[in-house]
Amino acid sequence: MNHPRINTALLSYGMSGEIFHAPLLEAHAGFNLTHIMERSSNRAAKRYPSITTVRSLDEILEDKSIELVVVNTPHETHFELASRVLQAGKHAVVEKPFVVTVREGEELIRLAREHGVMLSVFQNRRWDGDFMTVQKVLQSGLLGPLAEFEAHYDRYRPEVDRTTWKEGSHPGSGILYNLGTHMIDQALTLFGKPESLSAYVSIQREGGVSPDYYDIRMYYPRFTVILKSSYLVREPGPRYLAHGVHGTFTKYGIDPQEQALKEGGIPGTPGWGTEGEEWWGRINTQIGDLHIDGTIETLPGNYLGFYDSIYAALREGKEPAVTAEQGLAVIRIVELAIESSKQGKRIQVDW
Repeated sequence: MNHPRINTALLSYGMSGEIFHAPLLEAHAGFNLTHIMERSSNRAAKRYPSITTVRSLDEILEDKSIELVVVNTPHETHFELASRVLQAGKHAVVEKPFVVTVREGEELIRLAREHGVMLSVFQNRRWDGDFMTVQKVLQSGLLGPLAEFEAHYDRYRPEVDRTTWKEGSHPGSGILYNLGTHMIDQALTLFGKPESLSAYVSIQREGGVSPDYYDIRMYYPRFTVILKSSYLVREPGPRYLAHGVHGTFTKYGIDPQEQALKEGGIPGTPGWGTEGEEWWGRINTQIGDLHIDGTIETLPGNYLGFYDSIYAALREGKEPAVTAEQGLAVIRIVELAIESSKQGKRIQVDW
């Protein structure tokens, strides 16, 4: 890389900062992680001695050397903090969920345009190996015209965790804004915007105060996309299931990158993102007179690909892979899904 490295600051060293952003930025040759905001502790500096720990956003905004700020604080603070970052003339990556409401997202996009800065959303699961493999299978035409696509993001957590903001009572809390925004982004990436949708969003666990289950149906002219997630799935089924006119592709398991990051793995090292053969997806399809029934090797996952696109946007003038407008489309689907669930009916998607 012939361009100068991008001086970058993180606004939090919680789960997303410690597990995702800091290791990815540290491993990427195009970025220089210089500042991390922690309100009271100094945990980040113990792992990254070269960084500067700051206690307030003002310290970051006043530092002219910082070009990019990652807003990875709790979701209800994204709008306020990202607004300040953009108004200070700094580029921003906002952790998912992008914002809580469409109106907030529209305002952030307006501010980014007004101040001539880049705004992106951290949708790292576009670089999951299983998702990239599903994308290739669909693009290949091996299944023929698509009839139905189903995706799951399930976990088994029967007890409500009252210590995390993700399961609290604040606006935007719950599984739909947490895991759902990943799944909706993947669906929009694969298929574009649906014509209509129906959804059922609910609380299944005793003591829950925010949704922990959803079933979203997105309707396209010739096929349906089903997105489901629950915290009460002890024995998970397929993560992806695609049915076409000629055949079916089934994929179990989940991308190994998050677990590798939790264990201290270094992104980009040999074998990074590679999945064991026992987790490869199965295809059963017909191409002319040829019957194909076997496995398809999972592509290696690559979360660094997200920051590759941010580097290209800031140093080469390219559009980031995840635009703010795409992030806004996800939140629009979330709002429509909530409305459909409340009304108990299918509704048109008006863009």
